[in-house]
Amino acid sequence: MNYKAICLIVCSLGLMSSTASAFEICGDLKQGELVLIKDTNARNVTLFSGDSINKLSVADYKPKNKKDYKVTSDGVALLAFHRDTPSTVTVGSYPFTDAGTLYELQIEPTEWDIQRVDGVAQSKVTPGKSHEAEILREQKDVGRSLTHYAAGNYWQNGFIIPVDGRISGQFGNQRIFNGIPKSPHTGTDIAAPEGTPVKASGDGKVILSGKNYFYTGNMVIIDHGQGLQTIYAHLKEAKVKEGDEVKQGDIIGFVGQTGRATGPHLHWGASLNNVRFRPHSLLDINNKTCREITGKYMGE
Repeated sequence: MNYKAICLIVCSLGLMSSTASAFEICGDLKQGELVLIKDTNARNVTLFSGDSINKLSVADYKPKNKKDYKVTSDGVALLAFHRDTPSTVTVGSYPFTDAGTLYELQIEPTEWDIQRVDGVAQSKVTPGKSHEAEILREQKDVGRSLTHYAAGNYWQNGFIIPVDGRISGQFGNQRIFNGIPKSPHTGTDIAAPEGTPVKASGDGKVILSGKNYFYTGNMVIIDHGQGLQTIYAHLKEAKVKEGDEVKQGDIIGFVGQTGRATGPHLHWGASLNNVRFRPHSLLDINNKTCREITGKYMGE
């Protein structure tokens, strides 16, 4: 949607009376969660993170973290709230034109833990120049994978936990390695004995099977369609290759401690449209509680 079209929509907000419109949103309106939006009239859904309907103006309308999400032929869009999603966001639901309906959502904050992890090799905490090429290779491969989009509905068959074990690290936690604060955790760590089989969490296609990455070690990324991927890192060994189609429960590798790891565990992550979210939010993807929300129509 171009700037001119946005201005037209915003201007119409003050000139026209709102008409009752409703769509369904399924799941928890909470930081780090995945939700489903159901609107049979929608062909595109846009998240304007940090913008309130009542505060929109032509002069200062600059959406923060604007993200567009595809809608299935039967009117379903997946939408992810990242770890630091602000308390108010606006979602736009659009048919075939730029004139759509805006919905204001209140996002519940989450209290994230701070974890201290000592005993990590210092070269993994503050890598030197000798590791720059290795880190760049990892960044390029992961970036390419998490911005990948392919039409598909693999995700509609649901998801399972990929390995049984103790949760040793939660999504959103911030870790302090050897006293040095690092970026918040982008997945869930599941501790299990080295060599424990790791299952595909859901049906999909392998879009990355990489070895010896600096941070993530041996890693597999599976695409589930509609911009949704799951991530499996620190593997001892991967048993799949790029391009393989997998079914939920297929063995894709084995628990290891490769990359930046202090013990054997699986880093299980999830990403939608390059937005990381809590992977456990996938487990009830077909059973989330739905409710209708009324919005403001911005058309003529």
